Amino acid sequence: MDTLIAPPHWTVKRLSGSLGAEVSGFELAALSQQEIATIKELLMQHQVLFFPGQSPTVEEHVAFGENFGPLEGHPNLKSETGTHPKIFKLEASKGGIADEWHTDITFQDRPALMSILHMVTCPDIGGDTMWANLYQAYNELSEPMRELCLGLTALHDAHPHNHPEQMAKHPVVRLHPETGLPALYVNEHFTRRIVELNASESEVLLRYLTNWVTSPKFTVRYQWTAGTVCIWDNRCTQHFVINDFQGERVIQRVTVMGDQVKAARPSPWQPYLRNGPLSATSRHDRQLFSYLSESN
Repeated sequence: MDTLIAPPHWTVKRLSGSLGAEVSGFELAALSQQEIATIKELLMQHQVLFFPGQSPTVEEHVAFGENFGPLEGHPNLKSETGTHPKIFKLEASKGGIADEWHTDITFQDRPALMSILHMVTCPDIGGDTMWANLYQAYNELSEPMRELCLGLTALHDAHPHNHPEQMAKHPVVRLHPETGLPALYVNEHFTRRIVELNASESEVLLRYLTNWVTSPKFTVRYQWTAGTVCIWDNRCTQHFVINDFQGERVIQRVTVMGDQVKAARPSPWQPYLRNGPLSATSRHDRQLFSYLSESN
């Protein structure tokens, strides 16, 4: 991808060798459409962008998000009463956060496309967030492992939200619709089962892949300051909140919807249901059979 030249009054600072950049020199509430287009291009290059010192109002936050697509609140986690319907607000002290690696809302057929977070308040120390580059995670697998993953799909569910009935099947390797690059698309929070493998094979491969994604060489770690706005591309990243803080941490987030997940290669194999539902003794086996039966 060609290197983008940002406006001369902007500062773009890369944060790691893998992904992430901090961008300053403007106000989010006063961006032109050309500058919005520049942010979109920067996001394609860096996958996650941070804009410190912004502190937008709720209306400005929502208006900025709508430049990237349709917005909606969280499908399962409730925000506090009176919050804007397109804003998900979370107040936490002494933790109370999802400290597992995940890509947002992959239990839906059309999951989150991007997320835009405003760190309203945060402790001086702790509560950093990490992101992983899913392009790099796929590309640095061995060639035989890349070939295997290209032919697989995985079942995702909302069990962490107490809604295991909310399920979706996605390719293990997806193509990003704008960059055309393959990305590893499984995560420890929502991915339950490799569809084409038996239960024990699935467990081994998923454990390997979800651990592989967290390698430090694929990641960036960001220390928050109040007023920072962050936007990340859910189609090629995972993130993890480090639950090591005490004190008030308030975030407001809008979620850009409309993602359509496309496989890097269609699976040549059938789902592993050789013995039918009566022999599916594990919860994930029964869940897989239920999902596939309803899909058909």
